[in-house]
Amino acid sequence: MEYRTPHLLRPEEVFILRTIIVANGLLKKPQILAIRLQSGDLLIAADGGLQHLHALGLTPDVVIGDLDSVTPEQLRTLRAEEVEIIQHPPRKDETDLELALLYAVERSATDILVFGALGARWDMTLGNILLLAHPQLQKAKIRLVDGDQEMRLLVGGETLSLTGQPGDTVSLLPLCGDAVGVTTQGLAYGLENGYLRFGFTRGLSNVLRSSPAHISLEEGFLCVVKKEAERVGS
Repeated sequence: MEYRTPHLLRPEEVFILRTIIVANGLLKKPQILAIRLQSGDLLIAADGGLQHLHALGLTPDVVIGDLDSVTPEQLRTLRAEEVEIIQHPPRKDETDLELALLYAVERSATDILVFGALGARWDMTLGNILLLAHPQLQKAKIRLVDGDQEMRLLVGGETLSLTGQPGDTVSLLPLCGDAVGVTTQGLAYGLENGYLRFGFTRGLSNVLRSSPAHISLEEGFLCVVKKEAERVGS
């Protein structure tokens, strides 16, 4: 299937299925990004994330940030390709990724995959994880993708359906306080109205037993991390 980015389509043709944001952190297994990119996805580069896309031969629909990692020559090329460029001043309160996420939500994105958000710097990694709890981003399903791992946030009152293969590792980590009323189905070590304390490791290294698994939470924030199991011959 040929990938056609929305900025190359006529307005009446545009139907954005998902939004993919590429940040400037480490990009493990970059081919996964290329594989998961679908026709019609809105593709956003958060400043230096543009370099990851260029390495894959991809052109974003939008580049956003203070653009300190984008060269003047790249800017000229982007303008010639009619890429939307949103430049913010260097002295700003938000990171480039936060700006990209807020932009996507303002454009009514409800399903967002973020690549390159983790690994380069500990402070940026922690900040990017905590962005999942940003009140203005709660309406969207945001997944941080890092090679064979995915992370998302479950908010009190919600139920998450988690797909994967039996044997995948699933960890449930309370964020910003205790997680109250945790109930799981389809995991090897089940919880029924359980209580996971912030700062404790009880929820680490569970195992997906059947797909989809279901995780519900009554109160708090629960960071859900899934890591694919090693497959024979992979």
